Amino acid sequence: MRADARRNYDLIVSAASEAIARDGAYASLEEIARSAGVGSATLHRHFPSRWSLLQAVFRTCVSNLAARAGDLLTAPDALDALTTWLHEVTAYATTTRGLADSLLNEPTEETDACGATLVAAGEPLLRRATDEGSIRPDITMADLMMLANGISLAAQPAGAAKAEQLLTLALEGIQPPRR
Repeated sequence: MRADARRNYDLIVSAASEAIARDGAYASLEEIARSAGVGSATLHRHFPSRWSLLQAVFRTCVSNLAARAGDLLTAPDALDALTTWLHEVTAYATTTRGLADSLLNEPTEETDACGATLVAAGEPLLRRATDEGSIRPDITMADLMMLANGISLAAQPAGAAKAEQLLTLALEGIQPPRR
């Protein structure tokens, strides 16, 4: 990327980060372009869709969450590792305006999308917990991510503590019946 194009890209992502933190995932693209000091056409050349811009804004935090899933693979208890990670994803999505909405509404054809990254990162944690019999075999990582993001959206007005409480309540339902 040319230096001026890279500068414009960075200015747009920075302006978008601020606008999304303030106004959520549906922040005005025209306002973002204006704040970045670029034209609307420049914004759309770099980001052909709102979702591609959201991906750029959230990519670093999603990469950190994906790395955290990898770190938890060596935890002694598979169920604790999975639930710890889901709580971290939910807390982050609750406190990062626009992230949960972006993850729930991103186009499914984008294979390198943030949601796909998180599903792929969580799969080994889920597989390990399922193999140990801690999680029902019919549960998918995509279902758990949808649950976590739905809780994040619902809990945003109340905050991360409420999201944690709701996620704990919901996760009790994914465990097989105790005998």
